[in-house]
Amino acid sequence: MTSPDRARLTIDLDALACNRAVLAAEAPGAEIAAVVKSDGYGLGAGPVARHLHAEGTRSFFVARVAEGEALRTELAGRDATIYVLDGLVAGTAGRLAAAALTPVIATLAQAKVAMDLSAKPGGLEVALQVDTGMNRQGLSLAESRTLIAAPGYPGNLRIVLIMSHLGSATDPHEARNIEQLARFHEAIALFPGVRTSLAASAGAFLGADYRHDMIRAGISLFGGGPEERPDPRLKAVATLTAPILDIRALQICDRVGYGSGFTADRPMRIALVAAGYTDGIIRAAMGRGQAWVAGALRPLLAVNMDLLVIDLGEGQAEVGDPVELLGPHALLDDVATAAGTVAHEILIRLSTRAERTFVGASI
Repeated sequence: MTSPDRARLTIDLDALACNRAVLAAEAPGAEIAAVVKSDGYGLGAGPVARHLHAEGTRSFFVARVAEGEALRTELAGRDATIYVLDGLVAGTAGRLAAAALTPVIATLAQAKVAMDLSAKPGGLEVALQVDTGMNRQGLSLAESRTLIAAPGYPGNLRIVLIMSHLGSATDPHEARNIEQLARFHEAIALFPGVRTSLAASAGAFLGADYRHDMIRAGISLFGGGPEERPDPRLKAVATLTAPILDIRALQICDRVGYGSGFTADRPMRIALVAAGYTDGIIRAAMGRGQAWVAGALRPLLAVNMDLLVIDLGEGQAEVGDPVELLGPHALLDDVATAAGTVAHEILIRLSTRAERTFVGASI
């Protein structure tokens, strides 16, 4: 039920489709897969994935088996490959099979389990992640060579995708990108004829050498720029607004909030806004962040659990007016920078207290 004192999160599915189109244009010929882990970056994996499926997306990535099971239910009746980045965690093989999920193998131990399972009728399809220098998940080149030399390899094991992950793709001039690309070419040469994927969102913008067969699009689908700053080609998918509860006048030396975090250096007007860190506004943005109200971006003076304090300046606003805390004016990457974090965290911290509305095509 709509409440006048509640923050509102609007998720624009048409903007999501536009961002997918930007990525597709940037990487012609590559499949645009969607990373929808952490409940679709906090925006709802089901509605997001269904809309992307209607736009032509057929491959999806999640982190956990439970996320894959939930997504399979959300996509019931739709042709989709769902990859699980955790791979073949002990005790999950039956669940992966039951939900028709494709594990992304990232260790030799997982590869051994996969080979054992592939001996069963029907075999087993997997993706294989190789580590090209991020030192997070994936087989090293040496381990990849060990795998292909293992007795019985490949048997009924069907590797349908070789993938890696770039650690510095947000900086196009970083030499690490070139180093990882070279190592990836070494790795994929060991698995001829298998589809390949190196680039996530940022990597899609590095040029043709990085595109390969599949782009694993994540944050840029949701409006985050590939270089961790706003990109005018991408649209805001999430818009968070909250109403003004009160407008107060301050005099010189009046202090605001806990611990006297702000002291007025002039007479000023402030707005008390019905949102806070309960709603996902990161407290570290206090004093650095901005919100859009009365036609301009205005300073965020204090972040409490349930209330924000915003400097209205000369802006004309009234109680009940909406304040945009995230959206087409308060841009995702700018909000993240002010909070000392990345766009991914801004989205996944958005809480369920805000009233959620999906707009755009049918989901």
